[in-house]
Amino acid sequence: MRAKISLAGHLACLIAYSIFGFNIIVCKDLTSGGLISPLAIFCLRSIGAGSLFWILSLFMPKEKVDRKDLPKIFAASMLGFFTCQITFLIGIPYITPMDCSILTAMSPIYTMFIASIALKEPITFQKAGGVAISFAGIIYLIVSRTGNIGGPAETTMFGILMIILNSLSFSMYLGIFKPLIGKYSVVTFMKWIFLFSFVVSFPFTAKEIITLDWSSIPSIQLAELAYLIVCATFITYFLIPVGQKRIRPTLVSMYSYVQPIIAIVISICIGMETLTWQKVLAALMVFGGVVVVSYSKSR
Repeated sequence: MRAKISLAGHLACLIAYSIFGFNIIVCKDLTSGGLISPLAIFCLRSIGAGSLFWILSLFMPKEKVDRKDLPKIFAASMLGFFTCQITFLIGIPYITPMDCSILTAMSPIYTMFIASIALKEPITFQKAGGVAISFAGIIYLIVSRTGNIGGPAETTMFGILMIILNSLSFSMYLGIFKPLIGKYSVVTFMKWIFLFSFVVSFPFTAKEIITLDWSSIPSIQLAELAYLIVCATFITYFLIPVGQKRIRPTLVSMYSYVQPIIAIVISICIGMETLTWQKVLAALMVFGGVVVVSYSKSR
């Protein structure tokens, strides 16, 4: 029974972070167009995904949220969605995909230390070794690549700062709020997360969203926006809490290593890169590290 619960957590995280892998490409295209500001894109995600969660809650058993938990859920919303997504959307135009991948690869390391402080989750040699193996694998994967898939020619300090803040905020969300997430159903928790994000962002973007000339936006970017709202927000933020309930925060964050692998797979499929033994070795190292952490001892 325990093995089945753990497997469900692994599958949820794998699917969620695979979707995030495609999302890197989608966000770069949306933000580079300049037709919609990053904050407006974020607000539309909050409205769209939040509405879906609230509608879904109508068909679920009613669950009351303790008033004392609402400030905690607000803080979780600001860390796990607002700060995390805003910094990513603002920073992605100012950093190369390679440098972005390297910086986001630090997320499991941040999460491991935050979880050890907030949740008293021990840092064992096995867990640290697993993180190190996966980190080495993803760095090897990145530096062995040739070419640059889209993005700017150079990385700026502003872009680096935004992506570091993105990784840190989501790592804090994973490491601090696991007990709160486990207290409520995924739908109940996430409908409040997105409501708070909408309330914070809408006053700053209401005029832009209301006056936006939707007919001037290319159909491909409208499709990307729909993907961003439904797949990369609603589905992923449904699946990640499922994983958080079943596996440890450090292990959840290690699935972020799937994102650059997805980018490599896409580039191979469209003929921009070729499959090499170096890429296969790097992928084996990444998932090997996940397995090592999965079987490390915990309280």
